[in-house]
Amino acid sequence: MKSAVIVFPGSNCDRDLAVALRDVSGEAPAMIWHRETELPEGLDLIAIPGGFSYGDYLRSGAMAAQSPVMRAVKEAAERGVSVLGVCNGFQILTETGLLPGALMRNAGINFVCRNVPLKVENSQSAFTSRYQAGEAITIPVAHHDGNYTADEETLDRLEGEGRVVFRYQDEVNGSARDIAGIVNEAGNVLGMMPHPERMIEPAHGGTDGRRLFEGLIEALA
Repeated sequence: MKSAVIVFPGSNCDRDLAVALRDVSGEAPAMIWHRETELPEGLDLIAIPGGFSYGDYLRSGAMAAQSPVMRAVKEAAERGVSVLGVCNGFQILTETGLLPGALMRNAGINFVCRNVPLKVENSQSAFTSRYQAGEAITIPVAHHDGNYTADEETLDRLEGEGRVVFRYQDEVNGSARDIAGIVNEAGNVLGMMPHPERMIEPAHGGTDGRRLFEGLIEALA
């Protein structure tokens, strides 16, 4: 599987994603700087990491969404290339319009950093094929702006089309319907606030995140 990790000024989880992809796939991803206008040919997966791109000025992900590289990412996604956006990456995906809705300030106005229980809602996606629908898993979160918001029509459509793939089991940030992760209509773009790359080996306290990468590699190899 050929992959790439996008790097913005202020990204701080790009190396974590790169290590996860390398450890699970056996191949190191290309690290792509935000000023690039083209992506390597033949990519199977583009990963957009967590952090505080451009210092989260204006709002989280807003400036990154306008960067040169994101035009190329959007074009690749529209061609069917798989895209994974984690935390700030999820925020960027909503700002580009690749995913609906927005990530707002947490309901408690506090930065949340802890392991949280999630429910796998849909195991039919390439991103979730190694999980069972209804399975409970534990993945860390670390965010200030993770409160997923969308209008009721959009929320109903996401639910009805099976595009909510991860849901918080406990109250975490005020997200509408406890949504933690969604896919686009085609199913090749996933945005999620929890960090699967931080739960891939026993030393992390668990391996529930590893299966997301294993499923992707299996589907895209």
